[in-house]
Amino acid sequence: MTLYIGREAPKLWRKICMETYVELQLFMEKWKLLLAGLIFQYIHGLAARGVHYLHRPGPTLQDAGYMILPELGKERGYVSESLFTFIFLSFILWTFHPFVYHSKRFYTVLLWRRILSFLVASQALRIITFYSTQLPGPNYHCREGGELARLPPPESVTEVLLINFPQGVIYGCGDLIFSSHMIFTLVFVLTYHKYGTKRFIKLLAWVLAIVQSLLIVASRKHYTVDVVVAWYTVNLVVFFVDKKLPEMPDRSNGSQPLLPYVKDKDEKSREDHHKLLNGNSVDTADWRQRLQVNGKHGEDGNHIHSESAANGA
Repeated sequence: MTLYIGREAPKLWRKICMETYVELQLFMEKWKLLLAGLIFQYIHGLAARGVHYLHRPGPTLQDAGYMILPELGKERGYVSESLFTFIFLSFILWTFHPFVYHSKRFYTVLLWRRILSFLVASQALRIITFYSTQLPGPNYHCREGGELARLPPPESVTEVLLINFPQGVIYGCGDLIFSSHMIFTLVFVLTYHKYGTKRFIKLLAWVLAIVQSLLIVASRKHYTVDVVVAWYTVNLVVFFVDKKLPEMPDRSNGSQPLLPYVKDKDEKSREDHHKLLNGNSVDTADWRQRLQVNGKHGEDGNHIHSESAANGA
């Protein structure tokens, strides 16, 4: 086992280094777009923090989902967050698998450029929506009497810009239509559905998205309308934005190899020797090149080729 790990470790390290080099080249070309997408994540958080100052608690609205799904309760509110964290981290790890695995379908930099485009378009619509109409928050800390239901006016611009991270993001109120958790979940699921390879995981991803929707409503973090609007809005956004973006090259067909596989000398010699023993021809130019590197003449290559072929017969 130790011998196997010692033999495979250099190959894995070489693969990671080569993939990193290529991804860095792409990153140098696309970094402005990636940075813009990351900056908009902050703008989205800032907008959500701003609408919290406008939030006014009130009676929880009548909701069909609340009538159907039992309330999980404040002490079990972590269940939906735990599932979302699992989906979030699993997807991020999957996007970086080309650095490790030899089989791959996409470039990580180009994939995240696409993901951020989907997120920005969806979040921009979300900001417009929750600033248009502020609903009384159904979450426990947003109800009348809750400590965070009403925020006092900010004392400085710095207080607003810092958005009280991370508490200000986790315990927000007023940014309801539509669910930010469902934006991320659906963008991730739709992306894996297109670029993933495991059919079972695709099915599991959609099941988890449905379970996430139900848990959000059962946890009273959003109204049912927030989740329903997210389902059709995000799907439509991804559909139209995806059509506008240039299609990513498919690496699985081998037409555009990113990581050229370099064989070790011993491995290549064994393959050539195996071909000779089976009576198959070996590229003479390759033999000549290798023999000349070793300080021998091309004619020696012909002699060795004949002798090996005769022994194989």
